[in-house]
Order: sequence, then structure tokens, then C-alpha cells
Amino acid sequence: MPHRSRAEKGQLTVFHLVQPVDGGVARVVADLVRAQVAEGIETVVGCPPGGELAAEAAAAGARVHSWPAVRAPGPQLAREVLTAARLIRESGPHLVHAHSAKAGLAGRLAVRGRLPTVFQPHAWSFDAVEGKTAALALKWERYGTRWSTRTLCVSETERRAGEKAGIAARWSVIHNGIDFDRFRPDDDGSARASARAALPSLAGLPAEAPLVVCVGRLCRQKGQDVLLRAWRQVVAAVPQARLALVGDGPDRAALERLAPADVVFAGASRDVRPWLHAADLVVLPSRWEGMALVPLEAMACGRPVVVCDVSGARESLPPGHEAHALAPPDDPRALATALVALLADPPLRQELGRQAQAHTRSAYDVRTTAAAVSGLYQELLCLSQPMTRKRTKR
Repeated sequence: MPHRSRAEKGQLTVFHLVQPVDGGVARVVADLVRAQVAEGIETVVGCPPGGELAAEAAAAGARVHSWPAVRAPGPQLAREVLTAARLIRESGPHLVHAHSAKAGLAGRLAVRGRLPTVFQPHAWSFDAVEGKTAALALKWERYGTRWSTRTLCVSETERRAGEKAGIAARWSVIHNGIDFDRFRPDDDGSARASARAALPSLAGLPAEAPLVVCVGRLCRQKGQDVLLRAWRQVVAAVPQARLALVGDGPDRAALERLAPADVVFAGASRDVRPWLHAADLVVLPSRWEGMALVPLEAMACGRPVVVCDVSGARESLPPGHEAHALAPPDDPRALATALVALLADPPLRQELGRQAQAHTRSAYDVRTTAAAVSGLYQELLCLSQPMTRKRTKR
């Protein structure tokens, strides 16, 4: 029997279907779940076991169900769709919120418009692949949008990219938000030194050495290979500079072969705040994004950033920072130039960090994001109707 007891009493029930369960998507969903539970929404999460999301969602008060699903489509997709359909049916939600490409694929196939469905791509699937695979991913997104009551983008550039690709969606844009109780500025100036002292990977790092930190899954999307190709030019200009890559992933072995000996591979970290506080500069050389969380988190901590000019990057920066903080994607020389300019100018880094902290805290509060998502849910429930589109006669 569907679990409808609370829903029947009038409590809004939302089912979040999620894959992946680590990194930025997991942090976005965990923050959203915490806010929704606090708001009195009955929140259910279906996600693969392991990773950080299941534990964080359960700790926040959500009901968590194991949804064994891998990142990529494959022969297991039919089983994943059937399992998602069963979990959703048994949970009896008013609305389904599917996060990222795989959950968006399985969730929409499972529901097919029978419930209001929000699809949040968190960056487009067709940007992540090439050739025939990219063409198939785009074909699905164009077709699958008929079962999205609303497609929720985290930046205007992500929305425009979908629109340009021919996805005829009903769009909403709500920026990612940051939990400012967790990501706080270095008020007394001591966080840099204490964070460096507490991180074993930085043992022996001279106090005066400028540290560049890159946080992200070690994969093609995050562009660490571009950063490592740029790094030789950086250390030629700023010999004392050091680089730390925080994260793990499928490209680690290849990146270790590419990296100079003094680059720190710190591995995955459940709490990136010490790394952000230890940094003088945070870089994210992504090839594609929706709107990356790491630059927002770094700026909330008062750290300047350098990011590649992908979806959401310009929108996340304070006005006027584009000249210092943006580099074209997949361009090691331009990335190195931006890094060197900031590493060579400590007063400019300090001022940019101060401005970034003030801007982020004024514009990217996770509570504002969560309230906007709840408002979207209420709008969709008021407008709820079957989502299968009728063919238009020509």
C-alpha cells in the first residue's frame, strides 16, 4: 500500500530521486532536504547506497530508500526504472524531484507525467559525452521534457544552453545556495595558518608559500588535466606556489602521471572547509557545469577564485571580477595567466576575497534557494494536470 498517511492529512510529500550521491549534486540535495524537513515537508530520498547523501539526508530527518543505480545508462536501466517506480508508488508523494541526468532519465520514465515532476539537470548530460552518445543524450532530453512539469536550472546560462539545444521545456531558474552557518569567512585572520597546520597533506609547506586549491571529482568535467598543463607555466613565474587537488575519481592515475612531483593529491574529503581556509586562491577549471558550488563556497569563506567561463560562472562572480577570475575553458595558457596574475598580487587577492565574501552572502543564501524551490512546488501542485503532450496537427 502507498505510504500516504501524512500526505492524506495535508502534509506535502516530496520524493527526491538522486544519482550521483557525492560532490556538488549531493550537497545541493542535502541542503534542500534539511530546509524542507525544517519547513514541515515530508521528504523522501531515493538514492544509491554509500556516498555522503544517504547519511546526510537521514540525519536531516528524511526517509531514505536505497535505489541501486549507476551513473551511466546501460542494460541495468530497465531494472532501475522499475525500482524507482516502485519506491515512488510506495512513498505516495505529491511531487517528484529528479536530480541530474541518470535520475532524470529513470525518474521520468518511471512516472511519465502521472505526478508533477521537477527535473533538475545540474549540467546537461549531452555536454558530458561526445559523438553518437551525445546525440542520443540530446535526443532523450528533447523527448523526455514532455514528462517534466518543470525543468529547473541553476543558472540562466544553463537554461539558455538547453533552449539553444532545442529542448522545449517549461523552465525555471533558481540559483544554488550556500549554508553560511557552515561556510564562514576568516574573521580574525587565523584560519589560514590553523587550517594548514591541521591538514597532514600540507605538512612542511612553508607559511609564506601561496597555496592554490582545486576541489572536485577527478574527472574530465572538472578539468584538472587542464590545470596541471597550466601549472608548469604558473610555477615558472611563481616558483614558491603549491597546488592541492582535493577529490578522487576515475582520472586520478592519469592525473598523477601528468602532475609535477610537488602537486598534492589529497583524496576525497567529507569536509572541504579546511582546504578552502588553507587556500590563498581556489580554482575550478571545469569544462562544463550548471552552477558550481565550490566557487560559491570558497567566496563565502572570503577566498578569491579563478573559474572557467562555463554555465553559471559569470553569474556567480561579483560585478567586475570577470577580468581577474574568468578563463576560457580548456585553455591552459589563459588559465595560467589568470592564476599568475593573482598569485603575484597578494593585496588584490585579499580585496577580491573580501568583495567575493560580501557578494556571495548577499545573493546565494541556501534558505532563499530552498524557499524558492518550495514556492515552485506549490505553483506546480496548483497547476497539476496530466503531462503527456498531445500531438499538434499540422
